[in-house]
Amino acid sequence: QVQLVESGGGLVQAGGSLTLSCAASGRTFSSYTMAWFRQAPGKEREFVGFILWNGYTYYAESVKGRFTISRDNAENTVYLQMNSVKPEDTAVYYCAGKQRSDSEYGYWGQGTQVTVSS
Repeated sequence: QVQLVESGGGLVQAGGSLTLSCAASGRTFSSYTMAWFRQAPGKEREFVGFILWNGYTYYAESVKGRFTISRDNAENTVYLQMNSVKPEDTAVYYCAGKQRSDSEYGYWGQGTQVTVSS
């Protein structure tokens, strides 16, 4: 069983930066695919990006070049560095994890609110 806890959300001005963290429990964290999703009010949950066990990353077009996902396996933590944020980045951000063999993300955090002011 893996538990995920996000932190680092808050209010940031457009053009600014913010870093979200996701702390994971469990000894097999290093082998998990970890992802970030977000959900804005009245909208469906949206994929942001993921990072594989080997550090490979993939991003949605809407955040590519502005957001960076990284992981520290020694600390069981995955990060989302958000740069040049825009008001449309306002959402609840969720961390998710899955084992390599799984097709769906089975582990989710509680979410952290990010609000970007214009």
